[in-house]
Amino acid sequence: MLTLPSDLVESAPIKLALVIPNYNHSAAIAQTLAKLAQLNLPCYLIDDGSNDETRYLLQSLAQTYPWVTLLQHPYNRGKGAAVMTGLRRAYRDGFSHVLQVDADGQHNLADIPAMIARAQAKPDALISGKPEYDESVPKGRLYGRYLTHFWVWVETLSFDIQDSMCGFRVYPLAATEQLLSQQALTERMDFDIEILVKLYWQGVEILFQPTKVIYPEGGVSHFQGVADNVRITKLHTRLFFGMLKRLPLLLRRKQSAKTMASDNTATHWSSMKERGSYWGIKLLAESYRFGGHWLCRAIMYPVICYFFLTGKVTREASLDFLRRVQTLEPQHPKLNQSLGWRDSLNHFLAFGNAALDRIDAWCDRIQLSQVDFPDRQVLADQLESGKGAVLLVSHLGNLELCRAISIHQRKVKVNVMVLTSHAENFNKVLKQLNPDSTLNLIQVTELNPVTSMLLQQKIEDGELVVIAGDRTSSNTQGRVMYAPFMGQDAAFPQGPFILAGLLDCPVFLMFCLREQGRYRVHLERFAETLKGPRAGRMDRLQQAVNRYSERLEYYARREPLQWFNFFDFWRKDSELQRTPSQLVQPNLLPTTSASSPIPEQDHKTDRTEHL
Repeated sequence: MLTLPSDLVESAPIKLALVIPNYNHSAAIAQTLAKLAQLNLPCYLIDDGSNDETRYLLQSLAQTYPWVTLLQHPYNRGKGAAVMTGLRRAYRDGFSHVLQVDADGQHNLADIPAMIARAQAKPDALISGKPEYDESVPKGRLYGRYLTHFWVWVETLSFDIQDSMCGFRVYPLAATEQLLSQQALTERMDFDIEILVKLYWQGVEILFQPTKVIYPEGGVSHFQGVADNVRITKLHTRLFFGMLKRLPLLLRRKQSAKTMASDNTATHWSSMKERGSYWGIKLLAESYRFGGHWLCRAIMYPVICYFFLTGKVTREASLDFLRRVQTLEPQHPKLNQSLGWRDSLNHFLAFGNAALDRIDAWCDRIQLSQVDFPDRQVLADQLESGKGAVLLVSHLGNLELCRAISIHQRKVKVNVMVLTSHAENFNKVLKQLNPDSTLNLIQVTELNPVTSMLLQQKIEDGELVVIAGDRTSSNTQGRVMYAPFMGQDAAFPQGPFILAGLLDCPVFLMFCLREQGRYRVHLERFAETLKGPRAGRMDRLQQAVNRYSERLEYYARREPLQWFNFFDFWRKDSELQRTPSQLVQPNLLPTTSASSPIPEQDHKTDRTEHL
């Protein structure tokens, strides 16, 4: 039963009406109005020049429900025109807000109370549904939506508009009337996009409520594939140039928001959210599947350029790292003598290219003949012994190619310690691309005795455990080691090195870098074991971290554009905030984000006594 809670009605600071545009939707409108009757809200039903059958039905329904006011267009003007007719009539009649509902039965009316509650909490904001589709959605329409979303992100210089085409919305009428009285908006299917972008330009906050959307079997759609897509393309062209005129204002707004949110460079990297929605990443993966690298790059490069333009924090982190390399390597062949934005943009593009190679590796499209691996036999000998090993890696180069080489060499199980929540969307899409992958992602935030025992069994079974040693995790404050890196001390997690000691097995360093058009795997034996007596444990850890830092710096100086830590790597770990932030490193196609789990120091198990 669809009802509004009594406390919601009594305390409502808004005066709400319903608006339903209708053009020849006769199958679902009666059922829709029957459900809406339970809300006891006034409703403006707009007949947008429907045929005789639908017109008579709407007139009958308006007579049946006294709370329904029927407004009629003498001819079909378009969905946008019908919605504007309802919005402006409701405003003249004294309503403060309008809830738009489509007449075709796609919207989940049970979400209306939640949308009204959000409108009451933020009466100046526009509340929009954020569709959650089932299998009934036409795939062409779905992917087309996300192309539109990309352009909306460009036109607003933000990701605030998560969906620009859903017609399930609560409009604040004062701001909406201000816009409609000043500008003539499009009147057809492109209306939903235009009004959302222009209200955002006007300073209206856009909030989203997840809602299930279905495409009913036998439902009628008035979306004209060619004509409406042409209209939407023309609209995006106009909006893009409109954005350019408003560029200073939009940039000032973004800067003001950053200032209010405090210094985001102090936010810990592992608290940062993945940039790019699941469906956006899914679109790139599908373009890769059907068009290969060229199609994926055609879509990906504009997105990367957008991230570059809007990601001040990540852009500055990139330049800071490249300047440190240039200080140590003044004649570096891959850096300009006077570093600038072009070098940082090349850094971002290198990240995107590496992401495509990661997908190749995940899908087992990388063969041994395509990668130079001079020390392959060293790892083979270790695996032949029947006991596994720890591979210490980093966010330099291509971690997934290291995995691919291991699998091609021998069908060995590879276990990656990973903070999957940081790159959840990317990991989800990768698993869809290759469900049969032998990679095992082990999500951890902190190592405990159970996890340690699990990994010990994997080592004894001859498997590899892969863990990155170059990023502290969200719970490592006070449990890091500082080591010289690029001329300044940087924080490294204790966890990978403690873990290697717990597992009591050989430890290797592995870096996979693109050099002269080919990938080359660099494998180094780090230690036969990091296990040792309890006495001198901290000195032993410090020596291991120092050596790791030294080798990481060596390879990072060789290939600086393959350094993919887009944050302040040298900030003191104790100064980092660990609250979520929307400003993130550019995870268009983020790497499998290897975390650095840290065991509690006071576990008195047999395994920790020897550290």
